Amino acid sequence: MIELRRVSFAYPQRPVLTEVSAVLAEQRIGIVGGNGSGKSTLARLINGLVRPTGGQVLVDGLDTHRDLKQVRRRVGFVFQDPDLQIVMPTVAEDLAFSLRPRKLPADQVRQRVEQTLAAYGLQEHADHPAHLLSGGQKQLLALAAVLITEPAIMVLDEPTTLLDLRNRRAVMRVVAGLPQQVVLVTHDLDVLADFDRVLVIDEGRIVADDTPGPALAAYRRLAEV
Repeated sequence: MIELRRVSFAYPQRPVLTEVSAVLAEQRIGIVGGNGSGKSTLARLINGLVRPTGGQVLVDGLDTHRDLKQVRRRVGFVFQDPDLQIVMPTVAEDLAFSLRPRKLPADQVRQRVEQTLAAYGLQEHADHPAHLLSGGQKQLLALAAVLITEPAIMVLDEPTTLLDLRNRRAVMRVVAGLPQQVVLVTHDLDVLADFDRVLVIDEGRIVADDTPGPALAAYRRLAEV
């Protein structure tokens, strides 16, 4: 469960979020908002990529200020641009790199890498240069490299924005099948139709919080202003 307790965040130049409070317990939660609204900052607060300048962010009772290491083990994060996450030369090496902090025996690492390659249709690319994959394959690798660590929560910040329709659908099929709690920041409103809850962020505040139908209707009204 994710708890936001009067959370604020500000860069030196400007405030981004102002006293945002919510308890996020549903399995599938969407976050929408205009550019610069604060939605991506809110997503980054959940796994401690940024930490609040006011208030608290708690994940299963763990504070992102005090318990950052444990929070990051529980919360996986996927960026819009997979090249920001791919760090090793080949696909298999990139997956194995994600497991380094676990200090697993080599045979266990190899087994988990092989299983993950097969699960996400990447086995034929195991030894391929990771940065030369197609855009859709890179995003699947970025997802797989997080999922191999078995987080309890997945936060995804616009993971389909750079993809064509076929690859957007492929990535969202993976997301739809995840057993983890999912928090998805997106401009693709159609993918939120079957989510449990949608938050609408505007000027650093939650201005609507409901099931997808009413929340997205409120967002569309806001966009028309």
